[in-house]
Amino acid sequence: MITCVDVFCGLGGLTHGLSRRGVRVVAGIDLDPECRFPYEANNEAKFLEMDVRKTSGEHLRALWGEDGYSLLAGCAPCQPFSNYGRCRGKQPTSKTKWDLVADFGRLARESRPDFVTMENVPQLVGHRVFTDLISSLHEYQIWWQVIDCVKYRVPQTRKRLVLLASRWGPVELISDASLINERAVKPTVRAAISFLKPLRAGESDPNDSLHAACRLSSLNLKRIRASTPGGTWREWRKSLVAKCHGRGSGETYPSVYGRMEWDEPSPTITTQSFGYGNGRFGHPDQDRAITLREAALLQTFPSSYRFLPNGERVRFSVLGRLIGNAVPVNIGEAIAHSLFNHLSMIQGKRGHYDETSTAPQSPR
Repeated sequence: MITCVDVFCGLGGLTHGLSRRGVRVVAGIDLDPECRFPYEANNEAKFLEMDVRKTSGEHLRALWGEDGYSLLAGCAPCQPFSNYGRCRGKQPTSKTKWDLVADFGRLARESRPDFVTMENVPQLVGHRVFTDLISSLHEYQIWWQVIDCVKYRVPQTRKRLVLLASRWGPVELISDASLINERAVKPTVRAAISFLKPLRAGESDPNDSLHAACRLSSLNLKRIRASTPGGTWREWRKSLVAKCHGRGSGETYPSVYGRMEWDEPSPTITTQSFGYGNGRFGHPDQDRAITLREAALLQTFPSSYRFLPNGERVRFSVLGRLIGNAVPVNIGEAIAHSLFNHLSMIQGKRGHYDETSTAPQSPR
């Protein structure tokens, strides 16, 4: 058995993926109260509303208990790429941009789990805090790499840094999702969202409050109708082009106001992906931006994942932030599968771990 605490857990993408592949996640820690309902409604784990900077290794050890292997997991937010500090009313400074990664390393040193995994932005690799994190895990064998999420059945052109560390021997992420399911469909926008109810801009699905499209101005309606899947605003007539794109600086953002393509992955889902002008977030053939439900599906959350209590009003900015910042569920599945494969190897078993079998006991 692997028992996990997920720090910086958000609304539960990493937890959900780990759990679906057999990891027992006992708690998620995050200081954002907006995460509590989706985290607890979809996962058999406690949500602890706490500042990770004030969490101790002793507390983590108490959460893991004594049975099985312990796993510290998390996606430490990195300013200015996240809103972790902003939800406390603070703005990032150059000195604190990466301090949450350092706290993740501190928790690993204090709690000394059997395994550590971290998912993060690729930009982290170029900063000293990442080198310091690697150095601090000197008791572990470490694997890390910037991965292409498409290989793990995430229908996005999303690149992420994934780290795995083990006290018990060499460990690495599986090379692609075919090692989990060789019959998995190609990860495309069509496979992820085509079954949803068609909508117009400003319209919502009465049966799904998250499947609601933001309104568009008359100008933006003209722009999206002039857009082709995979095309750019450079193809529009001059009267539709934004003034900022006529300047040299705007020329470098051709995907803004773009449409996705049905049979390709989407762009990286961001915290503002529900807005047509914020990137290539136009629906492939409906004249609107994607909805929050579509963003969640592209992040590989199941369609049954509950983000709000029944009857609660949808706040686009809040849920857009939480969904865009989430670890894709399928990445969590790949990490869990890799760790169970690793357990099989260190216990002298041959082949891949069978999730229906009994996990080996921890040597602790």
